[in-house]
Amino acid sequence: MHCIEREPRRTKSEELIHYAQNKKVAQINVELLGLSEDPNLQFLLSGGDLLKVRSSSWKKTRFYKLREDCKTLWYESHKNLRPSNPTFTVEDIAAVRQGRQTEGLRKYTDEKVEGRAFSILFKSRRKNLDLIASSEVEAKQWISGLEKLMSNMGKLTHQQKTEHWIFNCMRKADKDGNNKMCLKELKSFMRHINIEVDDDYAQLLFEKCDTSKCGYLDGKEIEHFYEILTHREEIDVIYGSYAKTGGMMSAEDLRNFLIKEQREAVDLNHALTLINKYEPDDTAKEKKMMTKDGFLMYLHQPEGLIFNPAHKSVYQDMTQPLNHYFISSSHNTYLMEDQLKGPSSTEAYIRALLKSCRCVELDCWDGSDGEPVIYHGYTLTSKILFKDAIKAIKDYAFKTSEYPVILSLENHCSVEQQKIMAQHMISILGSALVTKPLGHQIPTGFPSPEELKGRFVIKGKRLNKLEDSFTTDASTTEDIVSEEEESGDDAKEEDQKPKKNKLKLAKELSDIVIYCQSVHFHGFEDAKDNLGFYEMSSFKEGKALKLAEESANPYIHHNVDKLSRIYPAGLRTDSSNYNPVPLWNAGCQIVALNFQTPCAEMDVHQGRFLPNGLSGYILKPPYLRDRATEFDPVTLTRGPWLQHKTFHVMVISAQQLPKVNKKKSSIVDPLVRVEIYGVNIDVAQKETEHIDNNGFQPMWNATFQFDVYVPELALVRFVVEDYDSTSDNEFVGQYSLPFTSIQCGYHHVPLLNMNGDLLPSACLFVHTMILDEEPQPS
Repeated sequence: MHCIEREPRRTKSEELIHYAQNKKVAQINVELLGLSEDPNLQFLLSGGDLLKVRSSSWKKTRFYKLREDCKTLWYESHKNLRPSNPTFTVEDIAAVRQGRQTEGLRKYTDEKVEGRAFSILFKSRRKNLDLIASSEVEAKQWISGLEKLMSNMGKLTHQQKTEHWIFNCMRKADKDGNNKMCLKELKSFMRHINIEVDDDYAQLLFEKCDTSKCGYLDGKEIEHFYEILTHREEIDVIYGSYAKTGGMMSAEDLRNFLIKEQREAVDLNHALTLINKYEPDDTAKEKKMMTKDGFLMYLHQPEGLIFNPAHKSVYQDMTQPLNHYFISSSHNTYLMEDQLKGPSSTEAYIRALLKSCRCVELDCWDGSDGEPVIYHGYTLTSKILFKDAIKAIKDYAFKTSEYPVILSLENHCSVEQQKIMAQHMISILGSALVTKPLGHQIPTGFPSPEELKGRFVIKGKRLNKLEDSFTTDASTTEDIVSEEEESGDDAKEEDQKPKKNKLKLAKELSDIVIYCQSVHFHGFEDAKDNLGFYEMSSFKEGKALKLAEESANPYIHHNVDKLSRIYPAGLRTDSSNYNPVPLWNAGCQIVALNFQTPCAEMDVHQGRFLPNGLSGYILKPPYLRDRATEFDPVTLTRGPWLQHKTFHVMVISAQQLPKVNKKKSSIVDPLVRVEIYGVNIDVAQKETEHIDNNGFQPMWNATFQFDVYVPELALVRFVVEDYDSTSDNEFVGQYSLPFTSIQCGYHHVPLLNMNGDLLPSACLFVHTMILDEEPQPS
């Protein structure tokens, strides 16, 4: 959450003077973050010179420091056209990496600066900040200070984050720095926090708080103003309905709330546990009571969020065959932007893997110096070394999920460089690379994600069938294979581009393709009669969507035994995405999307793979794993899949929505849309009216009802937009999750930005109810 305001440009000396004048403010924020005794934080507040590295010729010293709000990093800029000094916040940082770990630092610096180098990586598309400190000690101070800041800021409660944000917004509104607030400053502050009020209301609010009648707010009066500002009427009503013990909630009262409203089958001990965990008042806690503050605290914790906390860890059976799972998959993984001229980067692989992607694509071409490279062929996208990509994949593959990663090779290389590809994968990935069937005998089915934990599986072409490798007369000569597209399917809609019609395949590369052999698709009957379980086809989105629409049940049967990979059409030069849901409904496992492109389709993808411990694997429903299944998501007949539910949603309110327009005077006019994704009959959406000029605490109390017939395949997306009567609404935030992961009752819905990262403090407050109905589609 940011207070957006254009600040005047400052020089390094002016910034240091400003800090000296605001040390008291800094101390308050340091204490709030629990870092008052931390020497590294004090070092950051004092600031220091760092060498900023952009290229071999652009290396310049810049002054960096942490501002007194303890979350904004300011740095000196010499760009005359910049309207204000550049800053970024701790909340913008995805990671701080010690040493020369980014492409830029490895390429543009020497090994001798290894101990002084570090990089700041951002959650958005913003480029990495590659820096070199004057000493190893200072580098460690920067790294440790930033990491502690990130950690402690993440540990703040919702209330502490709100207090921190409001305190610093108030400080910015206090133009004369006298720690008092006049009416003009109060109105400025309201605009900072995304509320526009008319003059009469501002005057009324000011007079209500100005008990001393001195024309400004001070001390306790500002505290009173804060209480009025953050007061939530809807919480008063809910809490008041159940606080039946001297105006507070006893454990029994809380248990009644959990049973009646939240539909939880809990005992008194569970209620007592919540009181002990979240009640901030020690006196109330001793009396086994929950105050309204404690109740609100609980509603902002995992138990009070809409996503079922039981689904945050791996809870599904991970011992089923690999093809029984939806697998989080990326297309053109190496790209940071579009597929015509965007940059290729190992960082793109890292980002995808950290988001639990379990199938990444490597588009491999001959490099000029004998080393294979990765880029989007016949375009202006930049190139990265194949071996650098494999190193990055090895380093980051299992940081978010320990389950297997599939390397999908799109091979355009000569035999010589294919051999080098195989050597790199074998030497870099080592024993983690699957080079033989598990058990070292002819396999009859896929191993499970559990059996393949921590392993890499190669998807690509083979010279022969897997069974042939167990015979003594197995082929040792190179064969001729088509290289239109690594899958053996149609070309990627790039028919206008030159291609090599034929390429030889190196035996060394062929031999490490075990469970995912790419073959051409000749129809479901042919696949059933002639293909082994490990022989898989890739489908262009148009062909796949047509099959899912016209032959859904045969497609499902095909995917009960084999793997299918879907990829975006080549004409999507902007790296846009298709809707993955119909393909999941048809049982397709590897539905690959452009992870680098923020869009509704990626939101839904993130929602699909949100549960099961962010493992990147979601067990398909039983009727998508049954060889005799009659399930068809299009024509939908009676069967175990039909579990008609009525989904009631009340969108009550929102809190602390961010501004989407950088103009100081711009205030959000929010509306909320609830979208249902799933089988055709379940697809629906409904939206609230917009609220004028209130992004801080808008209230709708809008009630919607949806019929959901196949809940195991349904997903729900909550979208917040800034209403505009003259043009398209602007995106504010969203949250997507599986229908089966929704908690009933009163819950907060966290909001994510366009890149899928959490918006600090911003959320919706909703009430949900799911009722069983007769299993009959209308």
